[in-house]
Amino acid sequence: MAYNLKEWTKRPERFTGGHRLCAGCGATPVVRTILRALKPEDHAVISCATSCLEVSSFLYPYTAWKDSFIHSAFENVAATISGVEATYNAKKRKGEKVDETKFIAFAGDGGTYDIGLQALSGAMERGHDMVYVCYDNGAYMNTGIQRSSSTPKFAATSTSPAGTVIPGKLQRNKDLTLIMMGHHIPYVAQTLPLGNFKDMSEKAEKAIYTKGAAFMNILAPCPRGWRYETSKLMDMAKLAVETCVWPLFEIIDGDLTLNYIPKNKLPVADYLKPQGRFSHMFQPGNEWMIEEVQQQTDRQWEMLLKLNDMK
Repeated sequence: MAYNLKEWTKRPERFTGGHRLCAGCGATPVVRTILRALKPEDHAVISCATSCLEVSSFLYPYTAWKDSFIHSAFENVAATISGVEATYNAKKRKGEKVDETKFIAFAGDGGTYDIGLQALSGAMERGHDMVYVCYDNGAYMNTGIQRSSSTPKFAATSTSPAGTVIPGKLQRNKDLTLIMMGHHIPYVAQTLPLGNFKDMSEKAEKAIYTKGAAFMNILAPCPRGWRYETSKLMDMAKLAVETCVWPLFEIIDGDLTLNYIPKNKLPVADYLKPQGRFSHMFQPGNEWMIEEVQQQTDRQWEMLLKLNDMK
């Protein structure tokens, strides 16, 4: 269906207020928007890996989730929700009466890019009718802001501190969205909280109502780990898109489409400078770091432009 903001705001809230997520956290609008894509009459089973999201939204006996909720271990959320989906289908085959149900997994980048990658890859390859949502904040924020394989190069974290020994993280971040493209699943998308949430909302609905496995990689800025002012969440998201650090695209049955191409692509320095984790890059003599990130971003963007033109 076409995106209609007024209609969407009337849909029931499936993730309540009163949770303990930080002010300015990107995970909150991600979850609320994804769940609002569900049709009001549909039930959902949600599994969440151990993460900021899980510990802040489900503290027994209180929960912010209105649908059926399963807390999974850090590494196995994809295995958990795929198992529930398989059980549901077994009941249907036996002729048991079951409500129309959708299956959604949420995990951070630590539980997706790293610890849970094997379970995720297996669930996608098997083709379970489920949606896996990675809210990517670029580090293990819940346990102390340690670097993950999603952490951008040169970012300062508690396990890759910028100083005289190393200039922050030494490695490039993994491109998980394109790795998921290589699984040949029906739907893959990259998005983030921005503006009126049109891009994320439309992609969420496609992911949920596309038959088969779907994966969404969603940038979720973190004020604690990125060190920006809590009121600047949407500013950080906009800069990520306008600098092409986090392009908006989707892959439907193997065909990649860029959903937004900036008219005036901004330099990556505009995205890096407001974040304290990159402050050392702007010290005299460290200009080479910014130049390297710019070149890396430009190469990635040119590759996506070519894939977009090939469809």
